[in-house]
Amino acid sequence: MNVRGKVIVVTGAGSGIGRALTHKLLEEGARVAAVDLNEAALRETAELAGGRRDRVSTHVVNVSDRDAVDALPGAVIEAHGAVDGLINNAGIIQPFVRLKDLPYEAIERVVNVNLYGVVYMTKAFLPYLLERPVAHIVNISSMGGFFPVPGQTLYGASKAGVKLLTEGLYAELIDTNVRVTVVFPGAIATNITSNSGLAIPIGEDAAQNFPMTTPERAAEIIIQGIERDQFQVYVGNDAKLMNFLYRLNPRSATRFMFNRMKALLPG
Repeated sequence: MNVRGKVIVVTGAGSGIGRALTHKLLEEGARVAAVDLNEAALRETAELAGGRRDRVSTHVVNVSDRDAVDALPGAVIEAHGAVDGLINNAGIIQPFVRLKDLPYEAIERVVNVNLYGVVYMTKAFLPYLLERPVAHIVNISSMGGFFPVPGQTLYGASKAGVKLLTEGLYAELIDTNVRVTVVFPGAIATNITSNSGLAIPIGEDAAQNFPMTTPERAAEIIIQGIERDQFQVYVGNDAKLMNFLYRLNPRSATRFMFNRMKALLPG
């Protein structure tokens, strides 16, 4: 789907990949309904759009609140007249601890935002997307959604759920006008830890072990994936490498990741 002239909903638009997607979509001639829980961050995203501000609407919504999400399509259509695409980007990580030490409150929060948020948004917007001549749904999974990362087991499980949800949705919509893409970002230089309410100390040596893709480059890759109607999109050389290694030898690849992450893993 060519994004020019289309109306695209972007969740998590207040920062990181979501903000970069918003600005890149505007640059490419789209209109954007920017969605985020953080009103101040969302306002800043809109202000940074500059002369393209008139093509952005902002919507302060918690994607894990089903009632709020159900009301969102009406607000987007009121602002833009239609909706042609949905990018489910909003997500959070878990505290960097082993499953045995992860409180149920944190488990529920991660699953509610990362998985149920995608389910709610997709269910709410799909009927409207099916009415369009062409439409697209993009769900942002993670490298952690196909490759186990110790200390992020529940986060990975939620993103694996997004992977299979998206691929199942692709199969269900093959004979419709709605295209579906799942995205697997590797390490992206965003503030997801602070947005998740966490402080995860990563030293200089560890940072060098995980080269990061900029949000701007990630947005470019994702939008290219939309315009090429790709089934899967891998963002970053690390995501591509881990996908190769895991397919080659899952056990060895899992041990490889553990050895790189064990210094950050408490207990």
